[in-house]
Amino acid sequence: MFDNILEQQKIQKAEELRKNGVNPYAHFLKKDMSIKEFRDNFSYIKDLEEKKDQDKKATISGRIKLLRIAGKSVFANIEDEDSSIQIYFNKNILGDEYYNLLKKNLEVGDIVLVNGYAFLTNTGEFSLHVEKLTLATKAISPLPEKYHGLTDLEQRYRKRYLDMIMNPEVRQDFIKRAKIIRAIRTFFEKKGFLELETPMMHPIAGGANAKPFKTFHNTLGVERFLRIAPELYLKQLIVGGFEAIYELNRCFRNEGMDLTHNPEFTSIEFYWAFHDYKDLMDLTEELLHTLLDELDLERIIEFDGLKIDFSKPFERISYKDALKKYGLLDESIINDKNKILEKLKKDSFEANEKLDLGQLQAELFDNYVEAKLINPTFIVDFPISISPLSRRSDEDADIAQRFELFIAGKELANGFNELNDPLDQYERFLKQIEAKNAGDEEACDMDEDFVRALSYAMPPTAGEGIGIDRLVMLLTNKKSIRDVILFPAMRPLKTEIKGDK
Repeated sequence: MFDNILEQQKIQKAEELRKNGVNPYAHFLKKDMSIKEFRDNFSYIKDLEEKKDQDKKATISGRIKLLRIAGKSVFANIEDEDSSIQIYFNKNILGDEYYNLLKKNLEVGDIVLVNGYAFLTNTGEFSLHVEKLTLATKAISPLPEKYHGLTDLEQRYRKRYLDMIMNPEVRQDFIKRAKIIRAIRTFFEKKGFLELETPMMHPIAGGANAKPFKTFHNTLGVERFLRIAPELYLKQLIVGGFEAIYELNRCFRNEGMDLTHNPEFTSIEFYWAFHDYKDLMDLTEELLHTLLDELDLERIIEFDGLKIDFSKPFERISYKDALKKYGLLDESIINDKNKILEKLKKDSFEANEKLDLGQLQAELFDNYVEAKLINPTFIVDFPISISPLSRRSDEDADIAQRFELFIAGKELANGFNELNDPLDQYERFLKQIEAKNAGDEEACDMDEDFVRALSYAMPPTAGEGIGIDRLVMLLTNKKSIRDVILFPAMRPLKTEIKGDK
């Protein structure tokens, strides 16, 4: 495996260290503080006349990122989780034998534990004067060349660990992601929501219109589906008596990959009894303002060259009005199936004549409206035929009491008043089966267990899902979902494909 000449040389150095009583993979090592804490705790030396404090010692650790040997002295830069510092050691302090052993075998990429005191160099650089150095871990594989680093995106995503070593700012992005997720949980807990967990493997593919991943349970002898969404289970819990719940976890969709889609993704779904979809829109707006404050962001942020304005109340506009306002489509086209088909064909978009009016209106929305929704915009009152789990409007049976939130031309959230009429839900599932039989691979399956649960009465409830990955993209100004997922899905290398020579 390690047949590279540089790796062989490093292995030989590790063996030489062992022969001289130095374990290249030591354990039971402890540090006093992080590099940042060391900098903060000893920053006062800048005001001292001697620019050092030899009486106070500390132990820190880090990976060597730069190594400069000058005869009897060595300067190195080490880096830990969130900071870096220069260290200095010499032959007089470490002794001839140990110094020469380190000088010969210590390299960039190795992790060291150092004890010493803070001082300023003659050039004024804050540093640690080493009095004791322990090799914590010897690196066998060499780091990329320092001046060019690791810039190839394919390699960065495949070797995220190396990406983080060479590009420390990547770690900061995922620290922000963790902070966002923590803030979301805190927000919902303060609102009285309870976090629950539901199955990842489902007996049917339900909860959303999407193509599922299939697996097989050997003991039960049945096919299972990785969940598309936790919706149907969470609503059963509302039937069971919970009134404010959420789940923040993984979902899986066996679909294409692009800048905003990964087959494995993170979402939050929350359900609120005795509230409606207008309450959810208010809640979502408050959540986003809370996250901006948590990250110390202004109310106007930049994303992929766009300026997104959160300072004003989010626009709320109906589906049909958005087709007219943003799609510049005449109402005579919007409400006529044949004219929609003509418009789509004229503009070289795919036009499936088997789709109903609501589904064709969705084609208009996707092609003429979505990309224009830059500032936060709630699109409300969707066609009922593309909303199989949403409650019908009392005023218009063709309209669902549903919204989607769009920011920067992308959907970020989807919510609606939940359908709690078991007979209506059963009929909707039957229509989904018809759509599936007609070739729609993303249509929902029949879930009789869920319909049965609704028959025991679910209170008036509103529910919503928010894509966490897209939310993190927005708040960290990353235009690719791969930049906010630690290990995104990648096409296999040729050597990984079974049977490929």
